[in-house]
Amino acid sequence: MFRGAHSINLDSKGRVAIPTRYRQVLLDDCAGQMVCTVHNISKCLLLYPLPAWEQVQKRLRQIPSTHPRAARLQRLLVGYATDGDMDKSGRFLLPAPLRVHAKLEKQLMLVGQTNHFAIWDADCWQQQVQLDIEAEQQELDHPDEFVQEFSLT
Repeated sequence: MFRGAHSINLDSKGRVAIPTRYRQVLLDDCAGQMVCTVHNISKCLLLYPLPAWEQVQKRLRQIPSTHPRAARLQRLLVGYATDGDMDKSGRFLLPAPLRVHAKLEKQLMLVGQTNHFAIWDADCWQQQVQLDIEAEQQELDHPDEFVQEFSLT
């Protein structure tokens, strides 16, 4: 399970170091094989252990490709999907086209999303967190069905 927001750096070769606490899990789960792709809505990247990515890809195949949104999702998610391996030092290479898409510079945030990570430019992450907090505050008076059923306690 991947959780938490971790400040990481992009090195001069376009690599990020996976936090130590996740390295052995990734080696055990997928021998360090991962897939990186773009997020279909936000300017960030998604980094999946290979087995988790295979589940996403399976679900994408089940959506009729004749549906316009399904075709867009497939073009974006599968079209940008890039396989890679975590090296012996726990680093993963983020391909240049993906770094450009997410506007990744030096300081990044690696954000656990249960079965995968989101990779954000640090400034963009802070802006997104602020927008999310503001949106949650505005929606307190008008909770939807999901929120009514969800509780943190």
